[in-house]
Amino acid sequence: MARKKLSEDEIKSALGDLKDWKIEDVNLEKRFEFANFTAALSFVNQVGAIAEQRDHHPDIRFGWGYAEFSVTTHDAGGLTQNDFELAKEIENLQSGDLSGSSVFSHRSKMPDG
Repeated sequence: MARKKLSEDEIKSALGDLKDWKIEDVNLEKRFEFANFTAALSFVNQVGAIAEQRDHHPDIRFGWGYAEFSVTTHDAGGLTQNDFELAKEIENLQSGDLSGSSVFSHRSKMPDG
């Protein structure tokens, strides 16, 4: 896996491939919103499984109706290609590309809880 810290230009270019992610200090961050706590928890658990597979773990905050992710490569001292690849996988999961279900695609389809 790529653990080389990206330049500012590389970061700007990679950020253009992601929807609504932002850079805060040396972190790549995004907040996702859901219909309820159960949906947010389910999403966080699925992201956790991806993070374990990749051996690259985001900081996660979640609660009723939301999940926030902050990604960086600590040993590189900033953002690497790994961070953008993980963010893209989280995006794909949210859009339903990896989940096999459209439960995360539209808030109106999420179960109440």
